[in-house]
Amino acid sequence: MALPVVDTEYLKEIDKARRDLRALIALKNCAPIMLRLAWHDAGTYDVNTKTGGPNGSIRNEEEFSHGSNNGLKIAIDLCEGVKAKHPKITYADLYQLAGVVAVEVTGGPTIDFVPGRKDSNVCPKEGRLPDATKGVPHLREIFYRMGLSDKDIVALSGGHTLGRAHPERSGFDGPWTQEPLKFDNSYFVELLTGETEGLLKLPTDKALLEDPEFRRYVELYAKDEDAFFRDYVASHKKLSELGFTPRSSSTKPIAKDSTILAQSAVGVAVAAAVVILSYFYEAHKRMK
Repeated sequence: MALPVVDTEYLKEIDKARRDLRALIALKNCAPIMLRLAWHDAGTYDVNTKTGGPNGSIRNEEEFSHGSNNGLKIAIDLCEGVKAKHPKITYADLYQLAGVVAVEVTGGPTIDFVPGRKDSNVCPKEGRLPDATKGVPHLREIFYRMGLSDKDIVALSGGHTLGRAHPERSGFDGPWTQEPLKFDNSYFVELLTGETEGLLKLPTDKALLEDPEFRRYVELYAKDEDAFFRDYVASHKKLSELGFTPRSSSTKPIAKDSTILAQSAVGVAVAAAVVILSYFYEAHKRMK
């Protein structure tokens, strides 16, 4: 499919869709599943083959029927209402925008969103997303394949501060934190606290404490929410742009600088004209 033309009209539609997503997420309390939709569409990326990634392919039954995507048809259907109002926006952009908005409306950090992703109907084979029953080697295998780092693994795991596991979808049950609709650093605090009745810790969560490189980030984020937010923003943006080269933003600054230079040149010319006229005026006065 063709790349969308990200012109002024497209950007206006993105702003309108953002507002509609805020309203939808507030009404349906669906931030967790919207974030999961964005992650699962993006998380299939393979940095070696340049396949998968945030391209909207998860909307196809072939992909949303994968076991790791159980329940995501709910989020896909919710997004259809927004898509119907803003048909110009690609599914790829819409799903990633939904993830950004989900974080923001639940108290999380603001994540820079750059539109322009191309839709695809080519679905990756099942098995590219993390398996919650596995440990450290598996996490690294999955995330390194995407081109992400250890820091990204831990920061993105902090997204489990939102939502809960559902037994009919994953075989696990329960929330990770006491306030599953609030985006904060409590996932890491709870992870270091140990087992807490009613709260969930998956094998992939516990793996973050077993590896010293992972653990140092867990400990940092548990005591410093600002550090978590800063790193989460960077990792989320990286995930949402895997395989996508955002349109260069250098055009605007260049135009702005050109305007400033032009204005400066005009200013210099006017000033010079004033000086010259003043000189002739004074010379004329002396001749009288």
